[in-house]
Amino acid sequence: MRHYKLLAYPASIVVTLLLGSLAQAQSACFNAPIKYPAGDYPVALADIDLDGDGDIDLVLANSYSDNVSVLKNNGNGTLAFPVNYAAGDGPSAVLTNDVNNDGYPDIVATNYTSNTISVLQNLGDGSFAAAINYPAGSTPMAVSASDLDGDGNPDLVVSNFFADSVTVLRNAGTGVFAWQAQYAVGAGPFSVTTADLDGDGDTDVANADYHGSTVSILINSGDGTFAAATACIVSMQPSSVIAADLDEDGDADLAVASSPTGTVSFLRNNGNATFAPVVSLYAGSQPRAVVATDLTGDHHLDLAVANFDFNRVSVLTGVGDGTVASPVGFPVAGWPQALLSADLDNDTDEDLVVAYPSRDSMSVLINCACRCLHQGDIAARPSGDGLIDVFDVIEEIGIAFSGESDPQDPACPTTQGDVDNNGVTNVFDVIYLIGTAFGGGPNPINPCNP
Repeated sequence: MRHYKLLAYPASIVVTLLLGSLAQAQSACFNAPIKYPAGDYPVALADIDLDGDGDIDLVLANSYSDNVSVLKNNGNGTLAFPVNYAAGDGPSAVLTNDVNNDGYPDIVATNYTSNTISVLQNLGDGSFAAAINYPAGSTPMAVSASDLDGDGNPDLVVSNFFADSVTVLRNAGTGVFAWQAQYAVGAGPFSVTTADLDGDGDTDVANADYHGSTVSILINSGDGTFAAATACIVSMQPSSVIAADLDEDGDADLAVASSPTGTVSFLRNNGNATFAPVVSLYAGSQPRAVVATDLTGDHHLDLAVANFDFNRVSVLTGVGDGTVASPVGFPVAGWPQALLSADLDNDTDEDLVVAYPSRDSMSVLINCACRCLHQGDIAARPSGDGLIDVFDVIEEIGIAFSGESDPQDPACPTTQGDVDNNGVTNVFDVIYLIGTAFGGGPNPINPCNP
């Protein structure tokens, strides 16, 4: 399988192919999308178990109908008909979090027309009280929840599109929010995420600035106040930013979707909230939203993006070292904009959910990936150590000639030692694996993608 190598680029897209890596990206697989109704112009998604039954439910923010839709999970990945709750004017983003510390997740939505946020408290059964509205800045477009001041309560950070600022709302612990401060960021803040970017134990803020083509970084002083923002230049008109450890070095990196360039910008964290030169990943036409999660079950983070005018969700599978495979598109309905991942059918893998504002609907894509995760990587059985080397060859000899057990992942149709995929582990598998480990030979055959 081809892999894109992440390289720094000065202004335009730079992509190079990494061939022959011993780390093989697994293939993603999704069933045909299942469509569900939503409110009028759904622009944002959130997920959590709202009613305490152990299943992940969904929430949508409906911009034109001024409400949020709750779709409860039937327990098998199918969803009940939406129940709508009034929010403010023009909901633009939504999240779920237990903001009043009663053990039940609540709903928070930003309202770009009324310049407010709405808090809908969970009544304990997945139904919600009437919204309580709090002032935000001008045209709030995004919101993130995290304990910013270390008091154990989730606070809110709101991106204010026309004010070129983010607002911090401090939680009193009961789900009541007070305006704490407003901080300047780049032009047109459109998406926000929170993570410990500098490794000091405090939660910092990263904001995608749509008109500025930057990501603004605000470092927490330790008490929920923030230093002046610093800017990282990314591709044009970034519309979605997420924080995740994409290169598995223990630091939160950033991935930023940029629609006009058809790319995701990768910002590799140096460990102190400074970032290596920006890298451009081709992600299909007009990526509006990006998520990072393990879609293939190989314990490495993959990227998925919603391609607005391409009617696709594209998946870029990762191998854990900062490289990703070339994008693979999965057809969805017209003009997808919002995207999230969640295990909706309780089978331990991540499914995808996509919302279509212009179609007043959303779709669920159930994950069907075949998981042959560790072919030939048998020394650290059963989970492997990510390398194929002399230790694996020694184990393979033991399996082929000494009757040692040949481990098998329950989701995989063959054993880890059967590297040539012929149904038996023998001398030919030993020879094959020696070639892989020492002679530059081919990687073990994955029965999922022979």
